[in-house]
Amino acid sequence: MIEKIEWQGKTLALILRGNYEQEGVNFITSGENPLQLGVHKHRRGTRIKPHVHKKSPRTVNEIQEVLHMEYGKVEAEFYDVEGRKLESAILNSDDTILLISGGHGFNVLEDAKLIEVKQGPYYGTEEDKERLDIRQEG
Repeated sequence: MIEKIEWQGKTLALILRGNYEQEGVNFITSGENPLQLGVHKHRRGTRIKPHVHKKSPRTVNEIQEVLHMEYGKVEAEFYDVEGRKLESAILNSDDTILLISGGHGFNVLEDAKLIEVKQGPYYGTEEDKERLDIRQEG
């Protein structure tokens, strides 16, 4: 299953649930998305032909990241740029999330191991991240 987290027509994240079982090669992102996320599911004996990826310069204006939940339980929280909480979602073992836009934070609900992939190079917290001043609702 694929779950889309949206706020006012803008996609904040895509969650690829661990039970996604579509055969073949299936990308859940559009071709224009700066970070592509796909699932390969093949039967025994399938051969993926050897290949290399051609060098092709690209300009990346938005950093996106993928987190794969190896195990555990985490609440993902989604924020606007002013620090207002918009949505939240629970991630479980074998779920994968693509963080597309807006801000985000996490609450670890059970011991967890997450694997992260994002565009580089990484210049460090000071240069690459802006901490949000979280606003309490109510």
